[in-house]
Amino acid sequence: MDTDLGQRVVLVTGGGQGLGAAIVSELAQAGANVFAADRSERIESVAAALTNEGARVYALRGDVGNEDDVQRFVDEAKRRAGRLDAVVNNAGIDRTTGVDELAIADWDAIIRTNLRGPFLLSKLALPLLRESRGDIVNVASTAAKRGWPNASAYHASKWGLLGLSYALHAEFRAHHVRVTAVIAGGMRTPFLLERFPDLDPSKLQDPRDVARAVRFALTQPRESVVAEITVLPVQETSWP
Repeated sequence: MDTDLGQRVVLVTGGGQGLGAAIVSELAQAGANVFAADRSERIESVAAALTNEGARVYALRGDVGNEDDVQRFVDEAKRRAGRLDAVVNNAGIDRTTGVDELAIADWDAIIRTNLRGPFLLSKLALPLLRESRGDIVNVASTAAKRGWPNASAYHASKWGLLGLSYALHAEFRAHHVRVTAVIAGGMRTPFLLERFPDLDPSKLQDPRDVARAVRFALTQPRESVVAEITVLPVQETSWP
């Protein structure tokens, strides 16, 4: 097993499927102790499969928009591993519809998961990350750089997440905590393919490619930080 992450302890949200599961797998196979959080029971299967392969993955059930759940995630990492070296804010949801039909409750839920969640985890994990001189990785999207119809809440959340990432990058440098924004283009994940069945999967990228970018950011020498990295499929058209 590659050990470039040694015994580092990483908390990943939205780890139950798609990109999140790929990130959990990538970091675990690189030697990290991974605490994988998701509100779905799928996270149990992801953790069990990797544990059976000899990795160290611990499943956490809960809602990233809930302060008590996020504090529990952080506390569990501290209790079981004694430290926390990095968090990856990956959890995200969307509702594909125009503003005229978008329920206010759906807007609130998307902002809660995609923007409030990263804020909560970054804030509540900071004391441990300050101790370890750790990392925060925020998984954004090409939706943080341009706009298209029927995704207003998702765009707002991802533009907000990118702004939060820039702000934390500037603020947390004083704490020796690095902050990276990963701008991900279209991937072959349920997040896209279940909602857009007409998409050509061959023009999307494997989520493992983006997961490797997360690992890359986490394994840079401590004197450097990858403040932003964009990973796009060569043929996908949502980004010029």
